[in-house]
Amino acid sequence: MAEPDQPSTARMIDFWLGGEHHFPVDVAAARAFEGAYGPCATIFRALRDFLGRAVRSIADAGVDGFLVFGAGVPSRGNVHEVVPDATVLYTDVDPVTIRLGQRLLAGSDRAGYGFGDATDIGTIDPAQLHRFVPGWGRRPVGVVFLGLAAFLDDTTLARTLDELYEAVAPGSFLAIDFDSEELAAYPQALAMMGPAFRMRPPTAFPSLLGRWQPTVDGFAPVAEWRAPGEPAPVPDAFYGAVATKPAA
Repeated sequence: MAEPDQPSTARMIDFWLGGEHHFPVDVAAARAFEGAYGPCATIFRALRDFLGRAVRSIADAGVDGFLVFGAGVPSRGNVHEVVPDATVLYTDVDPVTIRLGQRLLAGSDRAGYGFGDATDIGTIDPAQLHRFVPGWGRRPVGVVFLGLAAFLDDTTLARTLDELYEAVAPGSFLAIDFDSEELAAYPQALAMMGPAFRMRPPTAFPSLLGRWQPTVDGFAPVAEWRAPGEPAPVPDAFYGAVATKPAA
């Protein structure tokens, strides 16, 4: 893959996770953000661990097909690695990330990668959707929606989650995270996130789900959500939850 001249959040996260699919431009951007904020690797590893626990909990409920929005690099404990018996469709809007994902998943019959805009599920290739998320709309699925809510205003987020709720079958699940107000104390880092970035207080998270119903675990800092032991000492930058569309 030709070396890009612009950094990618997906590849920066890969760097923080200890992956191999990033470039010097991504490392430079990651280091700059660390200088403005701090413990990025620790925070994103906690978020990836939350992803693993969330999708395992969904798989344990009998779901074996997942649709992932804003998927980033499909490695380092991403969905198909955590639940290898499931089928997974990863989607993103960044063409460089999509090509990388397709290269990494080449030859897999259980995981694919394609274009998909979470705010318009009609952008997903129907053939890919039905191949990797069989029974879409007719049987329960898992939808992974991490790293996206912070870049959608409340109205767009509410519409998007409601459209997903309508599209999936009863018994489906949603794994989601929200950014807290952690970066408010770090104005230089906050400026790096761009004007679309939205912090929200934890009290606002439940109402943003609309008709999706949180499981009994509710919302919690990602390091604490179903933590198997003493949670790691991680800043509460992300809160996560698993929600469901109740079975009819």
